[in-house]
Amino acid sequence: MKFKGKDIISMRDFSKKEIEHILAIAKKMEPIARGKKKSQLLAGQILANLFFEPSTRTRLSFATAMRRLGGGVIDLSEPEMSSIVKGESLTDTIRAVQAYADIIVLRHPREGSARLAAEIADIPVINAGDGAGHHPTQTLLDLYTIDREKGKIKGLTVALLGDLKYGRTVHSLAYALSLFGANMIFVSPENLQMPTDVVVDLKERGVVVAQTSNIEEVIPKIDVLYVTRIQRERFPDPEEYESVKGAYRIDLELLKKAKKDFVIMHPLPRVDEITPEVDQTSHAIYFKQAFYGVPVRMALLALVLGGIK
Repeated sequence: MKFKGKDIISMRDFSKKEIEHILAIAKKMEPIARGKKKSQLLAGQILANLFFEPSTRTRLSFATAMRRLGGGVIDLSEPEMSSIVKGESLTDTIRAVQAYADIIVLRHPREGSARLAAEIADIPVINAGDGAGHHPTQTLLDLYTIDREKGKIKGLTVALLGDLKYGRTVHSLAYALSLFGANMIFVSPENLQMPTDVVVDLKERGVVVAQTSNIEEVIPKIDVLYVTRIQRERFPDPEEYESVKGAYRIDLELLKKAKKDFVIMHPLPRVDEITPEVDQTSHAIYFKQAFYGVPVRMALLALVLGGIK
């Protein structure tokens, strides 16, 4: 497995063995991520955070991960304060920024932008979300969360709920879960179903897949519920968004029908799809999930920058 200098663009660029290696390194990174140990593994290395879309957890966890390993961070999180407002292209921005850093983390609204950046840059590029395309580091932290909280992934029944059409996290996660032998239930409004090509691909891999619009009928079967926000910004038609917003609401009444050890995940931010009362239950692990992004991203940065193998 050669990680040094590797671009991280899509989950489909990884084998199961490579994913397992990343997750194993992440587990070793946890004491450093929690501040219980110190590290200078990436001292002298600089990460450039280029975020052309809003972000809290992804941007801050990458910055935290780099600093926990002794590295530095330069940040472009307000494009309106950069040369982009003067008409500078993404290509020119990447060419300029690579002179200041050792690795680039890019979030951009245009699908395919991360792969374009990787082709241009002479330094590694990590995709932190490209429109409705891919978000591989979110998927890695999701896998890590399931494994840490449930002790396994194989054989679990995982329900993906919400916007399965435009949601980039669920597309990558469904593929990754298929590598680890999980069963899947897709829960969504009819016009936000998982794309047909994803479903066909999963079934060809021998994955058990069910689809429904009714969360109540499947909640007793679920080990992991992965809730997603219905994202206004992804809808080309505002009327389509208005017809489905607030389609699902996870509350205490619904949880009465769930398994005692069932857990709820969410990539965050949430709007109204999970009520605040759920936060106090043992089922809610989405804030743990947000933390797990730090050791996972530490592992990736260390591997790609050659700090470890």
